Amino acid sequence: MADPSMFPVYPDLQGKIALITGIGQVGLSNSTTWGNGAATARLLSHNGVRIFGCDLNLAAAERTKARLLADRPDAQCEVLGCDVTKKDQVQAVVDAAMAKWGRIDILVNNVGMTAPGDPGSMDEELWDGQIDLNLKSVFLCCRAVLPIMEAQGSGKVVNNASITALRYIGKPQIAYASAKAAVLQFTRASGVMYAAKGVRVNAVVPGLIYSPLVENLLSSEDPADVEVGRKITEHNVPTGKIGTPEDVANAVVFLGSDAAKYVVGHALVVDGGITLATGTGQ
Repeated sequence: MADPSMFPVYPDLQGKIALITGIGQVGLSNSTTWGNGAATARLLSHNGVRIFGCDLNLAAAERTKARLLADRPDAQCEVLGCDVTKKDQVQAVVDAAMAKWGRIDILVNNVGMTAPGDPGSMDEELWDGQIDLNLKSVFLCCRAVLPIMEAQGSGKVVNNASITALRYIGKPQIAYASAKAAVLQFTRASGVMYAAKGVRVNAVVPGLIYSPLVENLLSSEDPADVEVGRKITEHNVPTGKIGTPEDVANAVVFLGSDAAKYVVGHALVVDGGITLATGTGQ
């Protein structure tokens, strides 16, 4: 069981309901590292938030649930499998969360995945898949949840973007970068539209994060995967180190709390200063 003193405390979150997409994690099954979604669920749980999570990989979501319960025995967490690029599946998860707890106070759009490709040669189907996964998923989840929050008169949405939305970081991932840039504008526009309705929409913008996905790349038998992992871990971040999923979780939970009650349409960059530095970071 984790030491509660290691987690920032936001008293207003006690008893709230959070819906988190991508609550599982890609990576080694025996990894002790928490993914961004899992780390966010963990921090929210330690603040007394009841979690409803979904993931394309149900087994991964169930592993996160088991880890949460091991970490905090009184945690409350339900998980379902869901392809967040499919409207009907998203609605089914939202309906299940409402049937379980009757409200949704926090929506964390955490799903995202990159694929290599430049604008001169990227396959059209791969482009479409990247836009669906990284952008359409945010729209579909907001489309299902924002009316609920508006009816409640309160709610917080936190979208997960990426520093690729702000600058080129040395990897040809044009569709991912384009989608994440669109997530930021979606956040700004939605934040303004819903501010007077008691609903705050913001985004986190993670930089280079040592996640289970990076662990998986470094241990891969595919030299191309290992090279991608190496580029991520060999960097010129001004702080001298890459971030952790806990760094991302801290930002998400802050934005989801009343500590950020006057923050609307904001993109909170969590990158150790790399987007302010010269060079590509890779």
